[in-house]
Amino acid sequence: MKLYYLTIPIIFFRSLIPNISAQTVHENNYDVVVYGGTSAGVVAAVKTARMGKSVVLIEPGKHLGGLSSGGLGATDIGNKAAVGGMAREYYERVFQHYNPASDSTGTMWTFEPHVAEKIFNDMVDEEKIHVHLEERLDLINGVKKSGNRIRKIRMESGLTFSAKMFIDATYEGDLMAKADVSYTVGRESVKIYGESLNGVQTAQAKYHQFKNPVDPYRLTGEPKSGLLPGIQDDGGPGKEGSGDHRIQAYCFRMCLTNVPGNRIPFPKPESYDPLRYEILLRYIKTGVFDVLNLSTPIPNGKTDTNNKGAFASDNIGMNYDYPDGDYETRARSISEHENYQKGMMWFLANDQRVPEYVREEINRWGLPEDEFIDNGHWPHQLYIREARRMISDYMMTQHDCEGRKFVEDVVGLAAYTMDSHHVQRYVDETGHVRNEGDVQVGNFPPYPISFRSIIPRSEECTNLLVPVCLSASHIAFGSIRMEPVFMLLGQVAATAAAQAINEQEDIQRISYGRLRAQLEKDGQVLVWQHEDKNK
Repeated sequence: MKLYYLTIPIIFFRSLIPNISAQTVHENNYDVVVYGGTSAGVVAAVKTARMGKSVVLIEPGKHLGGLSSGGLGATDIGNKAAVGGMAREYYERVFQHYNPASDSTGTMWTFEPHVAEKIFNDMVDEEKIHVHLEERLDLINGVKKSGNRIRKIRMESGLTFSAKMFIDATYEGDLMAKADVSYTVGRESVKIYGESLNGVQTAQAKYHQFKNPVDPYRLTGEPKSGLLPGIQDDGGPGKEGSGDHRIQAYCFRMCLTNVPGNRIPFPKPESYDPLRYEILLRYIKTGVFDVLNLSTPIPNGKTDTNNKGAFASDNIGMNYDYPDGDYETRARSISEHENYQKGMMWFLANDQRVPEYVREEINRWGLPEDEFIDNGHWPHQLYIREARRMISDYMMTQHDCEGRKFVEDVVGLAAYTMDSHHVQRYVDETGHVRNEGDVQVGNFPPYPISFRSIIPRSEECTNLLVPVCLSASHIAFGSIRMEPVFMLLGQVAATAAAQAINEQEDIQRISYGRLRAQLEKDGQVLVWQHEDKNK
């Protein structure tokens, strides 16, 4: 692997001549700047380079690939036939990695985290893309604009990057937000877009729900003793269908293994508090244990373990301050989620109050020694299911998902169920613990995504594309927010950015006909043929 890093040479040179700025040492002037090394960001950077444009990829963390290399090894798809272009190329590369002797072109949709990262690194290396890791946008003075165009962005380190076009491929949408582009956080009321599945949804909250009643108080049956940790105490779930600030729960997609030679016992976090899991203990003692029931096998004796059941890996209600938080706030949130999830696994494996059959099952598993080696074998990417969402000239809504609206500027297809995880845990009218926010409604065919949903309003910014924090309502984003879709939208963003440079036009004014022709040439699926081609 050869990533073309510029940060280390620049820092070394600056250490020799402290009074020379990074801008003087290296102009950092590109056709396209991609901020965010998620799967969408990698695809956007690679596609930009393939179109003959100079590009830099800037990632705030240490790794490329986002969630795809951070534990989500069992791809959430919806319909495989809706995945084309470079997104499909990625899954073909996965197939080739695990089937090197095959002379056929197949796809593979499950993979190990380190394999995903290698593939993303290989794609970047092949195009000799300049990569800057551990470079975070300055959240105070990080974006400089002239009118409605971004001129340059500045990192906390002092590095600056100028470009003709910018792509925000982060899960958080920091570049978008600091460029003064309109966005929203939380759930809209059902009235705003005429949706039935947005806002507070107590009636829909039937999945990942408590099957048996669980007392919410520290001392059973004694409200004066106070609520157990993790239960909100802010007046209840809210009025049905009303909007609020709440967002889908986050978690780490745990990569586990039951192979003894590669298995490391679950670590006990320093801030471990057994009371945090009292709800889970009481629930297990009612006869329900389903924490590991959504463990999807991936190669070499490993799993992608996602949230399952009423109390599991989702740290419900503990992420409200993340989307608009500064880096310190987010670091605390990430640490809270890591401690919560590690603590839960240690509790289940070791606490003598936990039934023996549960402890035995948990102790069959552990963290893989050959994954996330530089992070204590724990995933380096928190599952940011939802953060900021842009507000542009076209808002993707429930009506798009269910095929009641038609867009003429289609740039790709989404296909997954409208899927929101729980957003809060509260005490219901019977005096027991209940979760709210989970919505799972599907049974609709793949549907088109509008180009206008990934570009800002022209009066706000004319040289920015946002393929991840795109313009979508809470419930529509719950369907769109899948890694293959982010990849295909990263390809769209790069294609459109290159076209805007060639046409010397604002991104809102490029020829859609030319964009569509290029996307079709590059294998993007733009029209669903109403066939069952889920292969």
